[in-house]
Amino acid sequence: MGEIEDAIARAEQETFTQELPKTLKGQINFLVRQLGSAKAVAQEIGVTADSVNRYRRGARKHPPKEIASKIDGAIRSRWQPGVRKRRRNHAAAVGGVTVETRAQFGYKAPVGTTDDGRFRRLTVHLPATYAQRLFEARDTGASDQEMREIVAEGFKEIYFQDGGSRAVGLSDVFLNDIDYIDFDLK
Repeated sequence: MGEIEDAIARAEQETFTQELPKTLKGQINFLVRQLGSAKAVAQEIGVTADSVNRYRRGARKHPPKEIASKIDGAIRSRWQPGVRKRRRNHAAAVGGVTVETRAQFGYKAPVGTTDDGRFRRLTVHLPATYAQRLFEARDTGASDQEMREIVAEGFKEIYFQDGGSRAVGLSDVFLNDIDYIDFDLK
């Protein structure tokens, strides 16, 4: 996964309305209900079906860190899909997405103006059309670079050009060297 895709996934995971199961036994039981069998859970997390059953019974309470992170990832990907879908649909239709980043922005600007790239820390709310484009790009398997271009286009329109009231001659904005990026679905 790319940086943008990871950030979108984190934003979607923050939409939970109920907490994840806390105990290992509860987590494994949830996965068994979701996947249908201990064997399916074992394949998902990379252990034997016997180990899964030991976790379910409580005979084994502390899996190795690698297995614990796989269990956590499997639960997070399946936890409250309806809540995540509603939040995502709302962001794509009405609310938009807030992007916080520290990255190097480059420009294509008219002669006589500076087009030197520099690091900026920005928090910008992008309208729903950009959220929808980001989700569609991710769902169709777009590259991280393609998703960066969507975010950069949103920054160009909303932040740099302020909806057309300034920097009218600015033709392209490039998002390079991302230090960090975070999304918040609205």
